Amino acid sequence: MLMTGTRSLLDSFRARVFRLGGGAALALLVAGCGGDSWFGESSFEPHPGERQGVLIQERGLATAPHSNRPVVLPDPEPNEDWPQSGGYSHHAMQHMVADGPLTELWTTRIGSGSTKRGKLLNSPIVAEGLVFTIDRRASVRAFDARTGRKVWDVSLPERGTEERDGDFLGGGIAYEDGRIFATTGFAKVVALDAASGTELWRASMDAPVRAAPTVNSGRVVVVTLGNQTVALAAADGSKLWVHSGVAESTSLMGTPAPAIDQGIVVVAYSSGEVFALRLESGTEIWADSVTAVRRTDAAGLLYDIRANPIIDGNRVYFIGNSGLMVGMDLRSGGRAWQLRVAGTQSPWIAGDVLYLVSEDAELAAVSASSGEVLWSFSLPRWNKASKQKGALFWIGPILVSDRLIVGCSDGYVYSFSPYTGKLLGQIELSSAMVTTPVVADGILYFLTEKGRLVAFH
Repeated sequence: MLMTGTRSLLDSFRARVFRLGGGAALALLVAGCGGDSWFGESSFEPHPGERQGVLIQERGLATAPHSNRPVVLPDPEPNEDWPQSGGYSHHAMQHMVADGPLTELWTTRIGSGSTKRGKLLNSPIVAEGLVFTIDRRASVRAFDARTGRKVWDVSLPERGTEERDGDFLGGGIAYEDGRIFATTGFAKVVALDAASGTELWRASMDAPVRAAPTVNSGRVVVVTLGNQTVALAAADGSKLWVHSGVAESTSLMGTPAPAIDQGIVVVAYSSGEVFALRLESGTEIWADSVTAVRRTDAAGLLYDIRANPIIDGNRVYFIGNSGLMVGMDLRSGGRAWQLRVAGTQSPWIAGDVLYLVSEDAELAAVSASSGEVLWSFSLPRWNKASKQKGALFWIGPILVSDRLIVGCSDGYVYSFSPYTGKLLGQIELSSAMVTTPVVADGILYFLTEKGRLVAFH
């Protein structure tokens, strides 16, 4: 949604941000008074103005009735590791701890950052006191989590092959039981020793893999661009089973990592199809399609699901690019609720609350049990709102110590109240955050589009 008025929402955001000198990669605002000094302090109030729909058929959360129920969250809990995309294999991280006020601990380069041809698509992971990354050219690195010192680095493309040429889209990593599992844009899955980077095995896929792998109970589960889910044995890379969906010729950049819990694998394909499979055998338990048909913009014609599915208890949650978010029974596939909203960013669940950033640039809290909208907040959509130029992209959210953290393609990271949606503060990165941040052992990690990893503690 756009907001008219004499001062843009983006200008109001930026008015309270300043950059520290000395070439620091990240500038942190620390309030001189008040109780919330984590990302600085803001008295921002939305500028009065009439909301105007960009599309003929207005949709999303701005027009949804809002519940009067208060937001109730579980207490923040510490987590030592962040071993996979979305945290753990179920992608339900609840409420994490990172004590503030935060200061920059260290910053380092992870290798090749994003370009127009090759993109960083997956977040770092944390395990065994190390932070692991994979760059645009499929190089995996390990850094000391406390100092940022590089421990090892391994280039996954094989020498003397076309894998060494050009840029690759994507590739992700996961950790389990002393091993790092990496997927690549040249259709390989590689296992490395986490302590040394030594290659343990390598398996070939039928198509490139942009999604990070998900690991559970000794099985490495990956989704290829050909809409196949493949389960490999973590011990030796042998193929255990394959599941195939409908192939799509066009899709969004990036693929969601499968969610695994209670012996069930939940996968989403670029066709909008979603499946629950048995982890042991790949047998289908149920199937559905999370698609809407009323989006009128060109991107909305893609039925792709880019966001990770989430398993929390007996529920599984999906949000699709075509304009539908659903809460479903994990074992039967029955829909408990659905909400008309489009999204490509993975939601965050904490207790009975789902937080999300929609494709309409709305930050919102939704009841996980009913799908009711608890609150929503309109974020800026353009660098130049009056001309609708310079589209902004939003990344996140994650919930850390009673703060929702959301990044923007303008190079800023914002902190919001998870209870009301009020803007609390902001910091500025040296370049835009490119993946959802992660938190482990009280340290918050940001990865930027230029390939810099920044740690705050």
